[in-house]
Amino acid sequence: MGSASSTSAAAGLPFAGVPEELREKAEELLATEPEHPELHVEFHAIDPDTRSFTLRTFLGPRKWAVALAALLVVVETVSLQLGPLLTGIAIDDGVRARDFGVVVGVFVAYLVAIGVNGLSGFTRIRFSGRLAEDLIYDLRIRVFSHLQRLSLSFFTDEKAGRLMTRMTSDIEALTLLFQDVLVQLAVQGLTLVTVAVILFILDPVLAAITLLLVVPVMSVATLWFRSASDKSYGAVRDRIALVLADLQESLAGIRVISAHNRRHHNIVNHRNVVGHYFDANDRVARIGAIYGPGTEAVGVIAQAVLILIGGRMVLRDELEVGELVSFVLFLTAFFAPIQQLVNLYNQYQAGQAAMAKLRDLFDTDPEVPDAPDAVELPLLDGQIEFRDVSFGYDPGELVLTDVDLRIEAGETFALVGPTGAGKSTVAKLVSRFYDPTSGEVLLDGHDLRSVTQRSLRRQLGVVPQEPFLFHGTIRDNVAFSDPDATDEVVLGACRAVGIDDLVDRLPLGLDTPTHERGSSLSSGERQLLALARAFLSRPRVLILDEATSNLDLLSEQRIEQALDVLLEGRTAIVIAHRLATAMRADRIAVIDDGGVVELGSHDELVAQGGRYAEMFATWQEHLR
Repeated sequence: MGSASSTSAAAGLPFAGVPEELREKAEELLATEPEHPELHVEFHAIDPDTRSFTLRTFLGPRKWAVALAALLVVVETVSLQLGPLLTGIAIDDGVRARDFGVVVGVFVAYLVAIGVNGLSGFTRIRFSGRLAEDLIYDLRIRVFSHLQRLSLSFFTDEKAGRLMTRMTSDIEALTLLFQDVLVQLAVQGLTLVTVAVILFILDPVLAAITLLLVVPVMSVATLWFRSASDKSYGAVRDRIALVLADLQESLAGIRVISAHNRRHHNIVNHRNVVGHYFDANDRVARIGAIYGPGTEAVGVIAQAVLILIGGRMVLRDELEVGELVSFVLFLTAFFAPIQQLVNLYNQYQAGQAAMAKLRDLFDTDPEVPDAPDAVELPLLDGQIEFRDVSFGYDPGELVLTDVDLRIEAGETFALVGPTGAGKSTVAKLVSRFYDPTSGEVLLDGHDLRSVTQRSLRRQLGVVPQEPFLFHGTIRDNVAFSDPDATDEVVLGACRAVGIDDLVDRLPLGLDTPTHERGSSLSSGERQLLALARAFLSRPRVLILDEATSNLDLLSEQRIEQALDVLLEGRTAIVIAHRLATAMRADRIAVIDDGGVVELGSHDELVAQGGRYAEMFATWQEHLR
């Protein structure tokens, strides 16, 4: 371990591994870790739970566990409210009657109530906490699965920061809602009902007077608070999404920001974004500042009125002193939950706003779904056909118009043309990242809309212009399509594309970390790893999207050699800006003006003297 770490440092790679002085402690810690069973994961292209995402539907599958938690809440609340009632009994039937036995009995009853309350509270907290964690676990998996299910167009239109908000702050708000807020709402709400019933049992007249003074004022204030806070919390959730989106974009583009000296401008912009979030939270605080002290003032006034009226009733022997004491204590217990409910309602609104955002996400359907009667695509020969295909990312503006094109099985087919002409769009339609606006895209005669995406992607390989490497090891990235591949198979894929010498030079070989986005590797090395990944997946159809456009000549030469191995025996669509790549293809199509304007081999197109011949002449001029 120590030698590997030192080798990593010498190679200029970030440190990876456990320091020698910590190894023994790390091994002791790992020895105490429990064994976890192997996970079995099923992924469905269509959401198996099509119900609208609401609190009721989300809690529905665990309704009996929720019912048990509610029962524990009832026991905890009732046992907690026995104190004032026992105090009144001790005063009237014990102290005033000079009966010490009653006082002792009340003391014992107090102890029993405290024990029942403590036990029920402990059980409720432990049980409801575990239930909340189970719910949040399921929710995180459901959100992540739904994001995996959505089409490419969704991620093109949506900011990454907003999506991160759904998985972070929104779920954190729901975590608080499930773990604490809903339970406390039940506790405090039940306390209000219980105390109100006891007040009427003690003295209906005092209870009616008290509630008539309090309920109308509190109802009006609560209705105002609910309306104002609903809007405010919706704004808070929107603004935090903008904060995270701006942060994510700034971190992802930090090199460009530094290169163009935009740091000051970005700080000003982020300050404005955070300022809008501050304003939304400040409005929430102002609303709470009005409602909280206002309801507290109502409670104090009600207590003063109660003492005035109740004291007069005691002086007239219409009410016992113990009953008045119990009544005052219960009235305090009546207003305390109201204050709690104010704070809880703020948190409840945050949870409801998060629920609304997640509901919008779950209500978003994939734009490229599997048909209900979709079939498995059989093993492909690799013939591709476009029949009268038109497509536009914006329905009102077509990129391709009435395209008819046929690519034979095993053929290497290059697409060239100006930027924005639709070359990558052709590749995206073959991959079925999008469906054509009209017409058909067929593989071996199968309309892509009639087969499952899983069976289609299993036989497609895509190498993008900017290869994406995941945080992990060389092995993890090469074997991405087949995690169970042996080291021999992975090394064979690396050898086939000529990157085995890189693996041999790395300190940990296939176990060398690539780090996020492959930051520890050069552009050429990342591209070769992407080609090795495609080779290992053994696709029948391969799509190369400008795979050599950002490379130096030496790296391009290595990748061209790797392509010779990779393309052998496969149908390949090569999108090329450099004509050196296009010239190696069996046929070339020039894409422009929404369609195929020229088609043929390199020699045929040069002989035609058209657009391709102009591009070739310009390219040769640059080589001189």
